[in-house]
Formats: sequence, C-alpha cells, structure tokens
Amino acid sequence: MGGCLVEKHLDLPLDYEALTQAGSMMGSGGLVVMDENSCMVDIARFFMDFTQAESCGKCTPCRVGTRRILELLQKICGGLGEDGDIEKLEDLCHEISRSSLCGLGQGAPNPVVSTLKHFRHEYEAHIYEKRCPARTCRSLIRFEIQAPACTGCTVCTRNCPVGAISGERRQVHHIDPETCVRCGICVQVCNFNAIDVLS
Repeated sequence: MGGCLVEKHLDLPLDYEALTQAGSMMGSGGLVVMDENSCMVDIARFFMDFTQAESCGKCTPCRVGTRRILELLQKICGGLGEDGDIEKLEDLCHEISRSSLCGLGQGAPNPVVSTLKHFRHEYEAHIYEKRCPARTCRSLIRFEIQAPACTGCTVCTRNCPVGAISGERRQVHHIDPETCVRCGICVQVCNFNAIDVLS
C-alpha cells in the first residue's frame, strides 16, 4: 500500500514523516527499485490485485471500490482504456481512502494515486496511444523479426508454442501478429537479438 516514489526522492530519509509527506508510507520498510522497463500502470494493477484480495469485505468502499479500480487497471493494461478512465480512477481512489473503515482500505489506493501523480503520461499512452512505453503489457506490444540480424536458424520457429513464426532455413523469418500470443519466448531463445519488441 506504499506509494511509488521517483528519482528526486532518492535521498529521502526512510522515516514515517518523510515518506508520508512524499505520498508513501513506511510499511514493512521494504523497498522495490524499478527502472524504465517496469510499466507503472501494470505495477499499480499488481498492487491493487493484492490489496483487493486482502480486503475483508466488511465495508463497501474497500470491498467494491478496490474491485472497480482493479477492473479499470486491467482494462487499461489490456489496451481497452477509454477517455475518462483516469478521472474515474482518481474519483474512486479519493472515495475509498476517505470512507473505508480500516487502514487497508484507506491505504489501498496509494499505488494508484502515486503512479497517477508521477507517471500520468504512461496512463495516457496506454489509453490514448494504445501503447505501453515499458513494452510489458502484452495487449499493447508486438514482436518483429529484423531482417539484417535474422540468420534463419529456426530456433524461434521450433520454440514458438503457437506456431506463429514461419520461414525457411537460412531465410528471414516472420511473426504472424494474429497468431502470436506475445509470450516472449522467441526473444529469449534468439541467439542473434533479431527480434524487437515494439509498442
């Protein structure tokens, strides 16, 4: 339930007052450091999934509100975000933290509030441009084999679980975007770094 902080907070003292003022909290004292390869919308979704599962269900704001936030975040990460979704998230976060009975519900929106504050451009990219800047949200990425680097070794073809890659031996291979499930196995097994992840 801690909020996400950014680079300017690197020298922030790890105490209750400083973290609370920055929009986070001490919690268990654990920190997770992320770089540009982490999608902050998906991070918010991950934390909301955990918090929603932990809700005891006693009060409606926490029980139903966290579920609605999670659904909105899943929708946005799935490439189905719409104009107005950010405002809905902000309204839900405000109401849940204001009217939940316990600390879990009151703190549940923190990851969403902080990512909206510091990484709003990522939410906007997901919703309005239908792309994930970190290239991690499966519905918003695609894989493409680059001609100069592909040697036609067929390793990607043999390892693709859905048969989305085709091509003759020693010829440039191709990925069918309709069949591809974006699992990323082809990127992992390619010895020539010939597969790009595009958003």
